[in-house]
Amino acid sequence: MTSDRRRPASASRMRGALLALAGAAMLGACASAPRATDAAVLPATAETDEYGVLVMAHGGGDTWNSEVTQALAPLQAEFPMWIAFGMADAASLQAGVDALERQGVKRIGVVRLFISGESWYQRTRQILGLEPGAPPKPQADDAAHAQHGGHSMALWRLDSDASFAVSRDGLADAPEMGAVLVERARALSRDPGQEDVLVLAHGPEDDAENERWLARIDARANAVREALPFRRLQVMTLREDWPDKRAAATARIRSYVQRAASEGGRAIVIPFRVQGFGPYAEVLQGLEYVADGRGLVPDTEVTAWVRRQAETLRAGEFAGE
Repeated sequence: MTSDRRRPASASRMRGALLALAGAAMLGACASAPRATDAAVLPATAETDEYGVLVMAHGGGDTWNSEVTQALAPLQAEFPMWIAFGMADAASLQAGVDALERQGVKRIGVVRLFISGESWYQRTRQILGLEPGAPPKPQADDAAHAQHGGHSMALWRLDSDASFAVSRDGLADAPEMGAVLVERARALSRDPGQEDVLVLAHGPEDDAENERWLARIDARANAVREALPFRRLQVMTLREDWPDKRAAATARIRSYVQRAASEGGRAIVIPFRVQGFGPYAEVLQGLEYVADGRGLVPDTEVTAWVRRQAETLRAGEFAGE
C-alpha cells in the first residue's frame, strides 16, 4: 500500500492495536474452534424470557474473528449469545444453537452480521427449518461439507426444538454505519477540498444485486458528504470473487484513485467491510492514497446495531412457537 508520509506510524499503531485485540480475546478464554465462539454469560430464565442471540458472521483469520468478538463483547451481559462464524454453514449454526440451548434458551434471535441483508438469507432460513430446501442433518459426524474459499458450507436442516426469528437487514442498511464512515474519513483527512474519497466494498456477482449494494452503501456515505466538504466521494465494489467482473472493477477503482493525484489532490480509501482492508492493497499497488486498513469493526456503532437487531427480533414473532 502506498500513501502519504504518515503511513509508517499509522501502520505501526494499527498493528499494535490488532495484537492487543488478539491478546484480549485469548485472555478472555475465547479458545473455541474458529467457526463459533461461545460468548454466553447469562443463563436464560423466565426473567430473560428464554431468549438468546445467535450472531452470524463471515469469519476469517484470528484477527478477523477477534475483532468481531471484541465488538460484540459488551452484549455478553445482556443476553446469552453465540457467534457462528461461516457463510451460513449448518455445522457452525448447529454448534451455536446447541450451546444456546444448553444455556436454557428456547427463543433464538438470529442476527446476520453481513454487509448485505441479501447474503445467504434464504439459505439461512432453510437451515433453520423456516422454509423448505435443506435436507435433514446427516448421521455421520464426519459427513463431507461443501467448501467456498476454504470455508465450510454445509447445508442441512438443524436439529433443534428452539423457535427462531431472523434479521433481514445488513450493515449496508444500518444508519449507524454512516457515523463509522464519518469517523474514518475525518481521521484520515487533511484538506477535504483537495481529497477524493473512495468507499470500497466486496460486492456480489449479480449485476442487479450489485446495484442494490451500491445504492445502500451510498446512502450511508451521505453522512460523509454532509459532514465534510470532500472534492468527490464515490462508492464502488470490487466483486472480488468473479475474475471477469473483478478485472473491470479494478480498472475503474484504479482510475478513480489515480485521478485524485493527477488533479493535485489525494485519495482516501475507506473499506466498507466488516473487518480489515481485504485485497485492496494489492488492487491499489503502486498508487498514491491514504487508508488506515480498518473495516467497520471494531466500532461501538456496530455493537449498537447488533443490539438493535437483537431487541427488534426479541419483540417480534418467532417461527415454531
